[in-house]
Amino acid sequence: MDEMRQVEILLVEDNATDAELTLRALKKNNLANNVVWVKDGAEALDFIFQTGAYAGRANGMPKLILLDLKLPKVDGIEVLRRLKSDPKTNTVPIVMLTSSAEERDIVESYKLGVNSYLVKPVDFKQFIDVVSHAGMYWAVLNKTPH
Repeated sequence: MDEMRQVEILLVEDNATDAELTLRALKKNNLANNVVWVKDGAEALDFIFQTGAYAGRANGMPKLILLDLKLPKVDGIEVLRRLKSDPKTNTVPIVMLTSSAEERDIVESYKLGVNSYLVKPVDFKQFIDVVSHAGMYWAVLNKTPH
């Protein structure tokens, strides 16, 4: 990725297969420009807050974050909590894209301010449909200045 371009979508996903499926689904819907993939919650926080390995990163906030719930180091709920409680990041749209359909996960995510909660299906065609749903946020955001 060209470091001078704005990151439009931050994908936070620890499972390489799910990440690849998500990237393919975004590409299929022409939504894969300027996507950055990070593999755990700690790396996501470093990227967003420009700390650790991303301390010199020049780009601003992503326009959309696709966030998995079950992540190593820092889980998705904690990432969501930190982002929605910080004035610099609380307006960034976050879509929880996860395999968990547990009611407590859904309720907690919405209590913390997630914009949408989408459960990843096993079937690739359905997966594309779900990611396309998440991509609608990006399409709308791409038309409005941030």
